[in-house]
This record gives sequence, structure tokens and C-alpha cells, in this order.
Amino acid sequence: MAVDRSVSPDFGVLNQRNRDVFREIVESYLETGTPVGSRTLSQRLNGSLSPASIRNVMSDLEAAGLLFAPHTSAGRLPTERGLRMFIDGLLEIGDLSEDERQAIEGQFAGSGRSLEEMLTQVSETLSGLSGWAGLVLAPKLEAPLKHIEFVSLGAGRALVVIVSEAGAVENRIIDVPAGLPHSALTEAANYLNDRMRGRTLSEARSGILQELEAQSAELDLLTAKVVESGVAIWGGDSSQTLIVRGRANLLEDLNAVADLERVRQLFDDLENKRALIEILQLADDGQGVRVFLGSESQLFSLSGSSMIVAPYRNTSQQVIGAIGVVGPTHLNYARIVPMVDFTARMIGRLIG
Repeated sequence: MAVDRSVSPDFGVLNQRNRDVFREIVESYLETGTPVGSRTLSQRLNGSLSPASIRNVMSDLEAAGLLFAPHTSAGRLPTERGLRMFIDGLLEIGDLSEDERQAIEGQFAGSGRSLEEMLTQVSETLSGLSGWAGLVLAPKLEAPLKHIEFVSLGAGRALVVIVSEAGAVENRIIDVPAGLPHSALTEAANYLNDRMRGRTLSEARSGILQELEAQSAELDLLTAKVVESGVAIWGGDSSQTLIVRGRANLLEDLNAVADLERVRQLFDDLENKRALIEILQLADDGQGVRVFLGSESQLFSLSGSSMIVAPYRNTSQQVIGAIGVVGPTHLNYARIVPMVDFTARMIGRLIG
């Protein structure tokens, strides 16, 4: 498994005793999300260090910028710098259980579902297994196309169905002129199939729109509007669909009013699809799973949250989407990192 440990940790500030205490503090935080005190740490270390000795070590780690005390006389928590050092140098990545593998693989079995429906189920499964919010940035449909069809839904709406040569199915609902005859939908589909079959959407889109603008296509006005709507709905960044499941899990981590504000900010962040597409671009900079902590990304700088994300690629090794888990900074990184990595690889194989 490729995990991008982009920061080389500097353990020069830690002797072995300090490192042992530091590890216990961070692992306790990841388990509970709460500060840990010297007496509890002494017990976790089987009494090898007294509470007084641990307090001295805590002071050294705090002076090094790796720990902080949220309240007077409270225990200690890792700073963002300390958590990053732990993830990059001390985190031991676990393995998925057989049940977890089967749960993920089960979402890729069967047929008759569109790619977006399958990815939605994958996001729900990832949320359920991790206990936090699962997200998928679905890919643009860039494979050569095999067929396009318009299905009337009545009341001025139609379903656009696009099938790629690889068998992937994508659909969107578009607005159409009220009272549009069925023949106009058939004519629009025939027109697009003639020009798009065997080409990608991006290859065919600009030429079709130019033809419509020049009014050189032999289409009546209503049919031309259907064609334009059917092509335009997949254009630009909006053609990438963000799927987020498990937002409610984030509400279970609330301990104070400040936490409620943090989660509210995170919900706002998750609605900002442009920011998440930027996260995808950051994920593309690494070769494997990336872990973003708080202010390391502009998206989460105000919400005190973390995201574990991995890109998935097509057969040309181009990044076409991303999958991840979002939650508080005390995520179970050792368990979720391999979960995200395995799922991203499964999606890449399916699309490939």
C-alpha cells in the first residue's frame, strides 16, 4: 500500500523515553478524542514511569510544540504539528479485516446500476465502516461513448442516459420545453449519437455547440434546445459529482458548543464542491493515500477536521476522481488509511 508521508518527521527533539510518552498521548487521543493526564499515562505504560516523571516529559514535549494543554491542570493533547509527526513517523498502518474487504467488494458486484449509483453505495459503506463521513468525487465520463438516449419524464423534464464503450452508465435530469413531442427527443438522440459515438464528451462537445450556434445543424428550435441541454449538463467542473454520506456521524463527536460550531463549519465546507475539487488536485500530487490535518488544507482550516483521501485512476493512470473519509482529527488513521486505499484501488480497477 502506498501511503504518502510527505513530511519527514524530525525526531531529534525526542529521546526514547519522550517518544514512548508522546506515542501513548497521541494513541490515547485517537482512541478517545480527549486529553490524557500523567496518572493515566503511567498506567498505560505499566508503571514504568511515575506521574511526576511523565509530567516532566510532557513539559518538554509542550516546549517542543508537540503538545498543548486545553485547560489548566487538564491532560495534554497533540498539536497539529505533533499529530503530523506521529502520522508520518510513528503510525503503524493496520490491515483490513476479511469482513471489511467483503463489505467493500460487495458494492462492486452485480449489474444494472449506473456508476454514480455504485459510487453512492461505496460512499455509504465507507462511512459505515469508518464511523465518519465518506465522500467520493465521481469521475467525468471521459471514455469513448457508445450510446445516448433521452427519456421523457413529463412536466418539462427528461432523463439523459449516456453509455460508454466500457459499459459505464451515467444519467442526468434536464429541463426541456413544456409539451415537447417524443419525436424531438428521438431526433436529438439520433443527432448526438451520430456525432458522439466513439468519441469522448469533451472531444465532441465543443464542435456540437459550435454547430448549434452557427445554426448549421438541421434541427428545429425545440430539438436544438434539447441537444444543447443534454451536452451542456456534462460540461465544466460541474460534471464531477460530489457524493457525501454519513454527515450525521459527525454530530456524535460533540462535547461542547465549540464542537457544534466546528461541525457546522465542516458541513459548510462539504457543500463547497470547488474546494473539494482542489483537494483532489492536491491528492494528485502524491502517489498514494494523503492525510490532511486542519490548516494544512484551506478547506478544513476553520473546522478542526481531518481528511484521509486517495485518488483513483483510469487505465492511462490519469487521476479521474477521489475517495476519502472526513472527520475530527482523532480519526483511527491506522484503520481508515488502508480502507481508503483498498477502495480507491477497487474503483480504479472497475473503471479501467
